[in-house]
Amino acid sequence: MVQLALSRRLRRTAFSDGVEAAGVKAYTVYNHMLLPTVFRSVEEDYRHLKEAVQIWDVAVERQVELRGPDAGRLLQMLTPRDLRGMLPGQCYYVPIVDETGGMLNDPVAVKLSEDRYWISIADSDLLYWVKGIAYGYRLDVLVDEPDISPLAVQGPKADDLMASVFGDGVRDIRFFRFGVYQFQGRDLVIARSGYSKQGGFEIYVEGSDIGMPLWNALFEAGKPMDVHAGCPNLIERIEGGLLSYGNDMTDDNTPHECGLGRFCNTQTAIGCIGRDALLRVAKEGPVQQVRAISIAGDKVPSCDRWWPLVAGGRKVGRVSSAAWSPDFNTNVAIGMVRMTHWDDGTDITVEAPDGLRPATVHETFWL
Repeated sequence: MVQLALSRRLRRTAFSDGVEAAGVKAYTVYNHMLLPTVFRSVEEDYRHLKEAVQIWDVAVERQVELRGPDAGRLLQMLTPRDLRGMLPGQCYYVPIVDETGGMLNDPVAVKLSEDRYWISIADSDLLYWVKGIAYGYRLDVLVDEPDISPLAVQGPKADDLMASVFGDGVRDIRFFRFGVYQFQGRDLVIARSGYSKQGGFEIYVEGSDIGMPLWNALFEAGKPMDVHAGCPNLIERIEGGLLSYGNDMTDDNTPHECGLGRFCNTQTAIGCIGRDALLRVAKEGPVQQVRAISIAGDKVPSCDRWWPLVAGGRKVGRVSSAAWSPDFNTNVAIGMVRMTHWDDGTDITVEAPDGLRPATVHETFWL
């Protein structure tokens, strides 16, 4: 059995002690940190997530903080989404692009004040790109990675668990909005967001010293609700069409190819570095795009590489994520499909590791 050699380059999180005590069975490496991927089994974790409530160590969602008079200008330079209407207390999903319009990250931006933002990033070294832009344009802004460790509470009982620890006021937080609540005398930003379709919150834990006290308090309060430790679930995220940066999209893909065109206000997002390139893409339209795909047959093997999609002897795309869905009784997948074959109901073939499999393209995802 191949093992991963640990070192100081692979950082633990503020909640690692709790994750290990909860019986984590597998990790992946994400932003140079440990991200749990399995506790009981992928299938058992999936079922529990849909029925109860889970606490996720997502401290790997590192924050890039922008602070200073030019913070808003810098953030607009990074994304084609028009940020002029963004108010303090709001969270925006913001595709981050390079000068060619290629995706560098797909984070959530949190506006704390007019001159202070957190960019809650997916898996990439975005900090260095942001620092380079700030320095190259001589902007009056501090760019840093603060000691902030997000902790997610996800599942249908998430509101009840959060209310038991932070008070009933958390129930009033609207989707992609946040409030500030106290825990042990510390102010914590709590947003209604998270990497699942089951509903819940993300707590931005500022200061690693209160990581485990908060973890323990949530577990104690959640006992009557059958609380478990959990993690982003492969099956559930594919059902919901939640893309994984580095798996389902890379810097070779534009937001339009990733189905994120609705977050690109290229006509009005003045200042975005990739704006000119994306204006051309918006005018001409993408030639490939992310689609939901169902794959016939028994449970597919692990998708640790792209699987070709073929039709008529020609490659027409790729599958990037796939899993068996117990609720939909089929293999569900995310794929990038050429425009010639991306229409709903189109039949194609997947070259899976265990052989050729019939597949069908769908315009919408399952959740």
